Amino acid sequence: MAVSATNISALIIDDEPLAHQIIQTYARNLDFLDIVGSCHRATEAYALLEKQRVDLIFLDINMPELMGLDFLRTLTHQPRVIITSAFEEYAIESFELQVSDYLLKPFRFARFLRAVNKVRGELGADAGATSGTTQQGTDKSTGDENYLFIKVDRQYRRVELADILYLESYGNYVKVWTGPEFLLTTRTLHSLIQELPAEDFIKIHKSFVVQKSNVDYLEGNQLVMKNGQALPVGKMQREVVGAWVKGE
Repeated sequence: MAVSATNISALIIDDEPLAHQIIQTYARNLDFLDIVGSCHRATEAYALLEKQRVDLIFLDINMPELMGLDFLRTLTHQPRVIITSAFEEYAIESFELQVSDYLLKPFRFARFLRAVNKVRGELGADAGATSGTTQQGTDKSTGDENYLFIKVDRQYRRVELADILYLESYGNYVKVWTGPEFLLTTRTLHSLIQELPAEDFIKIHKSFVVQKSNVDYLEGNQLVMKNGQALPVGKMQREVVGAWVKGE
């Protein structure tokens, strides 16, 4: 399938037919995203990659015969990759393989769009070309990114981003502080950071991410939140935090 220079050609590799349907449905809202192939096993993708230009792969991890990440390791020339998985424990390993984004199933259109736009920017697509999104896509991208879902016990809880004071890594868990109380989730801090807007949140320590608007002041190596809670600033983050506080 021939595509224009401003288009992104994409391949879906996932053993679940429903996953193909969801991605294809979302892709139809984006004129600049062309699904040029669909494979239910990673081993099927080699032949297609040899004859078809592919800019982006939507890649599942747990698949028969060849796991998604093992498939990536075999590629000499790797396209951009967005992982689509129901398992968050592969996130760190995936980013070490230079994937562009990591979508946890089930994911909403707004999260899908953000990931695709990230790839679009990485590929150097024309940032001013807005014809690639339909009105539906534009509305969703501006309205539905104000919250995220986190797994708490057996429930997926909706958390408004505006309610988050800070995130705290806690062993194999993360505490999502929304006031004097917190939600304890098995999500990793790294995976949660990927879903938070960088303009609103900042990592101040290997174990802490804070919402900028809830910071009161910086004193020494501590950030004091508006609720009076003092959080440590890590050595690796001091320069970045200092520059942000000074408005540099």
